[in-house]
Amino acid sequence: MSAPHVARRLDGVRVAYDVVPGDRPVLLVHGFASTAADTWGVTGWVAFLADAGRGVITPDLRGHGRSDAPQRAAEYAPRQMAADLVAVLDDLELEQVDVIAYSLGSRVAAALTRLAPERVRRVVLGGAGPIEHFATWDPAAVERFVTDGQLPNDPTIAAVLGAAIAGGANRPALLACVQGMTGSVLDVPAGIPRFYVAGSADPIPEGVAELARTVGAEYLGLPGRTHMNALGSRAFKVAALDFLT
Repeated sequence: MSAPHVARRLDGVRVAYDVVPGDRPVLLVHGFASTAADTWGVTGWVAFLADAGRGVITPDLRGHGRSDAPQRAAEYAPRQMAADLVAVLDDLELEQVDVIAYSLGSRVAAALTRLAPERVRRVVLGGAGPIEHFATWDPAAVERFVTDGQLPNDPTIAAVLGAAIAGGANRPALLACVQGMTGSVLDVPAGIPRFYVAGSADPIPEGVAELARTVGAEYLGLPGRTHMNALGSRAFKVAALDFLT
């Protein structure tokens, strides 16, 4: 496997990313406690887009995968996470891209549209809705679980963070990411076309269909799909590519 490209922020944070050459590049932004390879490679997105002739850019968000993992919450604020994506585009000398994002990545992508709207032509936001679920978690319970292993009463915290910890996640970075992204919004400037996608069996993007109607955006519901398997949907891939064409 070839070594990843690395974009370096002025603050010293290094963001690792891979590139598949092609026309009209698409930036893929993965979710919490995952990696670009797991989110986009394993599920077939990279191959699907490449087969369609599109260039593909797959960064690991800070605190994830091969990228640096700072350990302060402020370093995971939405603006900081979005600035990492700008650094990747700058490193590639790309003025504008299409974006497909999922879960937490959708909030990072939305932050990118606000930080640098001129860099995003169209954006697909999957697996996210108006409710930011980190904000519904007990911060003390999260910290106790991540640092001391004390099981929280909230089964969602235990399931999400437990899976990440079992997968070998960097615990201090994991906690900092939760703290830094808590309360992040899904707002996108009105001038950027956006397409919302969610599995019908996924409670995380609750309210996203109504959000799409309110802002006059396109929406696709995936029958029977959950948060974990929505990315495997061919209907999702085809609809996203059609939207970006």
